[in-house]
Parts: sequence; structure tokens; C-alpha cells
Amino acid sequence: MLILISGMAYAFLQQPEFGHMATGKRLDRIQASPHYINGEFQALEPVKQIVEGSQFAATVRYLTEDKTNIVPDKPLPVKKINLKQLDKKKDIVVWLGHSSFYMQLDGKSILIDPVLENYASPLSFINKAFKGTDAYKPEDMPDIDILVISHDHWDHLDYNTVKALKDRIKDVVCPLGVGEYFEEWGFSTQQIHEEDWYTQVKLSDDFSVYILPAQHFSGRLLKKNQTECASFAFVTPQKRVFYSGDSGYGVHFKEIGQMFGSFDLAIMEDGQYNEKWPRIHMMPEQTAQASVDINAKTVIPAHNGKFALSSHTWYNPYDRLEASSIDKGYKLLTPEIGDVVRIGDAEQQFSEWWKSLE
Repeated sequence: MLILISGMAYAFLQQPEFGHMATGKRLDRIQASPHYINGEFQALEPVKQIVEGSQFAATVRYLTEDKTNIVPDKPLPVKKINLKQLDKKKDIVVWLGHSSFYMQLDGKSILIDPVLENYASPLSFINKAFKGTDAYKPEDMPDIDILVISHDHWDHLDYNTVKALKDRIKDVVCPLGVGEYFEEWGFSTQQIHEEDWYTQVKLSDDFSVYILPAQHFSGRLLKKNQTECASFAFVTPQKRVFYSGDSGYGVHFKEIGQMFGSFDLAIMEDGQYNEKWPRIHMMPEQTAQASVDINAKTVIPAHNGKFALSSHTWYNPYDRLEASSIDKGYKLLTPEIGDVVRIGDAEQQFSEWWKSLE
């Protein structure tokens, strides 16, 4: 029986969704990184992922604890628009739920951390999406000039979404190690722009994506931190947009603010936090401070509104970030899934849509 179970587990882990560890020249690049220390990627500041107990124990607690208000009782409001008919000359962002965003900037179509399934895990019955939040599917996406992946966790890198879009993606931008997945999944090496922190990926004369630090951890299931986690700056002559990826609060935010001066829009992590893992996700008050640190003019909260990965209520990220943003120098924007946000427009208004569902 033990042999049978072991064999089934081995076969399960051989599925392409899990990927493989880097080898050859990719592994050489990883090991040469100044951020790869003692056999794994490290944040700029030391990170202890779990305050008490193990990751396994924390997962068991999460799966067995009371889920009252962690998942909304009613479907969340969603606007289903035709993304293919948007004017490509318009600089806009559309939230697709959780940390998935469709963006148009300087005539380029950009897809960020797309998880367009109704679950975010290796098994379809675990980590199900909130009712109504899986309205956007791969077939709803226009052709994508740039696919951006912040790290390899299941709620940011989805195999089915990537495979469905594969033939309509021109370039992939990702941090070190993550390119292994794309090469294994059939992308050419010419498509994959896989770089270390502080690297400028110049995709045209007037368009660059900068791969920048994040304070998090990586891994699809077993071995941790063999791939890098990242945040990103999208820079054109007219606009600058920041995406935090998943990150705890750290010195990198102020450093990024000093590097780029300011951002017209920042998409900032605000959700899935817990006092038991305070260094790998930000509390909403820290999200507000990080937005100040990077000199954001407008802010969209992310990493919420579709999946429940922690024990806070589903609406808590919005309430706390709204309260923390009152006296800050940026404008907090709270679009519903499918709302079109105009990059650089601090006059645009959005409702407190979550309060009617609390």
C-alpha cells in the first residue's frame, strides 16, 4: 500500500503544472545571483515565513478553522466588458480579480499574473473562487504583447490560463527561475525575458519593464525559494506604473520610490495577510505606507476579492486600506472586477461596492 501511495504521489507531482527545478545555464544564472544565498533566494531583509509552528500546521489550521465572512455569501459585483474592443491608444487597467490585471500602456497589451480559472491550487476543489468572480476567461483576452508573472505561486501562475493563451502571447517577463516553467510549457527562449532584480527589460525604444525586489517566498509545492519573487515598474516617456506582486513591507519600497521618482498608478498587494506571517504579506496599513514610499499618485488594491488564503474577512482589506488612505498623498481607487481605470486620472471615482455585501 505504501508503495502504491508513493507511486501515485510521484505521478501526481510529474504533471506539467508543477514544473521542474532549473538546470544547466538557467541554474548557473540563479546560483550567480547575489540574492541566491545558501541554496535559496533571499529577500533584502531576513524573512521568517511562519511565526509559530510549520507551514504544514498553518495550512491545517486554515483548512479547519471557521470560514464565517472569509468567503462572501453573495456573488461579488462584476462588469463583463469586451476587452478586445478597447481602444489600444488608451492607457488603462482592468482588474480581473485577485492579482490578475489586464493593462494597456503606450499601445501595448499587458497581462499581469492571470489566474482565469475558478480555483488557484493543484486541485480544482481547493481554493475555489468567490461566486461570480471567474467571469473572465482566456478566450476573453485580446492578443497579449507582454505577459508578466511575479512569482510561481498557484494564485499568480496558472498553467491552464497560460497554455490557453500561449499562441497569443508575444513576450514573457518574469524573475529568475520562473522562465523554466514557460520553456517547459512550450514557449521559445526568445519569448522569455527572465532577469534578476534591478534589471531593465527594454521591449521597445520607449517601453521598459523593470524587474524589482519583493519580500515573499516561492515554490509550487515542495522545495521553497528556488525561483525569485518580484515587483515591477512599467515605464514609458509619459507614464509610470508599479505592481508590487506579493510582498511584505520592507526597505525596497522606499528604494524604488527613490529610483523612479513617482508613479502615476500603483497596483499594491492588500489581502491574505496574517499576524502569523507578518513579513511575507502587508497589513493594509503597511500597504498605505508602501504606497507613500514609492510616491504613488493613485493606488489600486490587489490580492483580494477572489480567493481566501488567510483568515481575515473578505472585506477587511478594503475597510482598513480605505481608513489608512484618508490622510495620504495618493488617491485610492476601488474598482469592481471589470471596471476600466484610466492610468493617471486621479479624478476618477469608484463606489465602496464591498460595503453593501458586508
